[in-house]
Order: sequence, then C-alpha cells, then structure tokens
Amino acid sequence: MSSVAVRADVRVRVPAKVNLHLGVGPVRDDGFHELANVFCAVSIEDDLRARRARELSLSISGEGAEELPTGPENLVWRAACVLAAHVGRSPEVDFALAKRIPVAGGMAGGSADAAAALLACASLWGVDREVLTARAAELGSDVPFPLLGGVALGTGRGEVLRPLPCAVRLNWVFAFADFGISAGAAYRELDRMRRAGLAPAPAPPPDDLLAALAAGDLAGLAGRLRNDLEPAALSLEPRLAPVLDRGRTAGALAALVSGSGPTCAFLCESPEQAGAVAAELAGGCRATRVAVGPVAGASVVEDR
Repeated sequence: MSSVAVRADVRVRVPAKVNLHLGVGPVRDDGFHELANVFCAVSIEDDLRARRARELSLSISGEGAEELPTGPENLVWRAACVLAAHVGRSPEVDFALAKRIPVAGGMAGGSADAAAALLACASLWGVDREVLTARAAELGSDVPFPLLGGVALGTGRGEVLRPLPCAVRLNWVFAFADFGISAGAAYRELDRMRRAGLAPAPAPPPDDLLAALAAGDLAGLAGRLRNDLEPAALSLEPRLAPVLDRGRTAGALAALVSGSGPTCAFLCESPEQAGAVAAELAGGCRATRVAVGPVAGASVVEDR
C-alpha cells in the first residue's frame, strides 16, 4: 500500500452530494433504513484547513457557521478523534472550516466535513487513505461517499459504495431555504406516511437510470430521478412545493428535493439554462447556487 505524504499544514476540499435516486427501504434491526442511493458529487464544496497543534480545536466560517457547534458534537472533531484512536495517537489538530454547503440542507454537508477531516488528519499523520473508508462508515452512513466522489451506488445504509460510469456533465441549480429539515424527522415522517398509504413503496434504482448515466442520455436521466424522502419533506415543509414548481416552469429538465431537504435541486440542459433557472428562482428562496457534477471526492489542494 502507498502511504500519504506527511504534512504540517494541509487544506482539503470536499464536495456536497445530490441523490439521483434515493430509495428508502424498511427499518433494519440496527435502527437504520435499508437504502439504495445513486449519489452524485457536485461542485458546491467546503474547505477544511488543518494544522498540527498542541490540542484539538475547530473554528468555522461561511455558510451557516453560527448554527454549528465547534466542539465534540461536530463531525470534524469526531472524525479526528476516531482516526486518532485507530492509529493510537492524540488528535492534536487545529481545524478551520470554510462552509459553502448548506447546513441541514439535504446535501450531506456535515458528512462531507467529516470526510475532509479524515483525509486532512491522514495527511498530517502519514496514514494511508485506504484505511479511511471504514472509519468513515463508523461516523455516518453518508460519510464514505464524499471520500470517493463522482457517481456511485450506495447500498446497505448507504455506506457500501460501487462507482458508476457517467458519460454526461450535469448542470444543476440548488435553491437554499432559510430553514432546515432534520434527516431523522424526514425518515420518521416517511414511515408515518407509508403506514397511512400516503407515500409510495420503495423501489431500487431502475436499470434505465443507470443506463442513461452510462450512455450520457440527459433526457432519459431527467425522467428517472427519484427521492423517496421528497413526500416527507413536502409534508413537513409545504413551502418547498412552489419552489419546485417555479424551477420546472423556468425550464429545468427535472426538479426534486435534495436528500431530506429543504434544498431543492434542478437539473438543467446547459449552463445557460441553469443561469436562467437560478435567476427565476432568485427572491423566492434564501439563495441559489449553480453547480456541476460529477466532481472528484475529497482532495488535498495547494494553497493559492
């Protein structure tokens, strides 16, 4: 196995994700839902700076910084402790996190930051990247994917990943809300709605979705996007429905809630169409971001 170069100061960039398919199955014996996800990494990215220090510390700036803890409750902090325990050392790192991924927005921002912290600490301590996936799965179901990036099928509780071919560049618009939705609340609401017959039964990612990705068939892909958590998100926050409708009316090929919400995602035919959709949505949500995917997973970047 190759080893990671040891550094004293490192900066890691890590992407958000959108689900092209989020299939939610029944609750397992361990309390998690059985999932079948098609993840796509997108170019809304957080930056994490890490330096060797005498103690563990974390500062946060940017998107939603005031909402996040800077101590042991934060996944960055927890990731450093998990990897340090695995390699038998103290987690003596000073972190500075610059946020662009929305907090509690259904784009796995906290999981992305945990993945960034694992990679940063591995680089500081000379730990091989190959050990990080197992540590990522300890931290959360969505943490392994930001390490991988690209497009992948996630099964189990989402942590068992298989890279998928994608022959098309995906142009996205993301509409951020001025409120959050707890992932736990969304899953509970979906369970309630299914018991009441108000939400569809789970389904695996269709073969034609995977074929559309591999063939670069954008229209075919747009017609097959699915998020089982969307009915629950709309039930919890009906304000999302008009946002989805406005994006469709503005010309988006497809619109869906991202993950557990409340971020809304709009797949567009071109960068120009994405710009037009973002302009139409402006004013009806807290902020919009134009992005592309798939992009690479967590990576060490040089200072500029």
